[in-house]
Amino acid sequence: MHTKSDSDVTSSVDPSSPRSPKRHLYYVQSPSRDSHDGDKSTSMQATPAYSSPMESPSHPSYSRHSRASSASRFSGTLKKGRKRNEKGWTECNVIEEEGDYGEYFYGNDKGFTRRCQILMGVFGFIAVFSLFCLIIWGASRPYKAQIAVKSLTMHNFYFGEGADMTGVPSKMLTMNCSLRMTVYNPATFFGIHVSSNLVNLMYSEIAVATGQVKKYYQPRKSHRTVAVTLHGDKVPLYGAGASLAISDDDGGVPMTLIFEVRSRGNVVGKLVKSRHRKRISCSLVIDSHSNKPLKLKNSSCQYD
Repeated sequence: MHTKSDSDVTSSVDPSSPRSPKRHLYYVQSPSRDSHDGDKSTSMQATPAYSSPMESPSHPSYSRHSRASSASRFSGTLKKGRKRNEKGWTECNVIEEEGDYGEYFYGNDKGFTRRCQILMGVFGFIAVFSLFCLIIWGASRPYKAQIAVKSLTMHNFYFGEGADMTGVPSKMLTMNCSLRMTVYNPATFFGIHVSSNLVNLMYSEIAVATGQVKKYYQPRKSHRTVAVTLHGDKVPLYGAGASLAISDDDGGVPMTLIFEVRSRGNVVGKLVKSRHRKRISCSLVIDSHSNKPLKLKNSSCQYD
């Protein structure tokens, strides 16, 4: 009997016969030469049929080529939907990190530095403005109001017997007079507010008549004549009454005029002010029988 060889057995089997085993075709996508070329579709390569399960890629003993082919098939499926840029690189979503590593490692230095800059700017402005105000204040110090007492006019002068509020008998004096003086503001860049304390006409350390300068505003580089009314009503003289009567009979009663004039200038609004005070003391002799103005010389008054 003639024995058939393996090749004869293989050739005698008809693929279309129902007895022949059904062969499965596997298509493996081979990697392209340029993996970054997006215009060409991935080529498909057919592999020969395997007649046994051992030769199937599903079996653990499939070759390295089968593994590479499977990986290439999987990667090719994913790459179909991706876009490529002008250089041919596959575009992908970039994950943006939130926050700043500098703030993580070094803290919020930017905010701290910004606050320091703002504080330094504020303090610098205050320092410069304070220096400016100090210079202006120093420049305004020499501009003191110049005051000159001109005359004193006696209107009424009554001297007689009486009693004080407690009923003690004493010589009483009632008088009215007016004081005239001039005020000059030499300042070139600010006006002044002029006022005074009580203007006292003293006899033997007793204020026999008082008055006060009404507060007013005087512009820069200007002159003004100020009139002050002095009045005394039934002023008890006590022990000084006898000497006053003797002086009046001799032609004049020696008295002293004492007061203080205040001037205030707003140089830079109410932030920088220039204040000056001038104490004035004048010696004079009053004739009770004369209504003529008593002119006062510069040597009769002291200005401190």
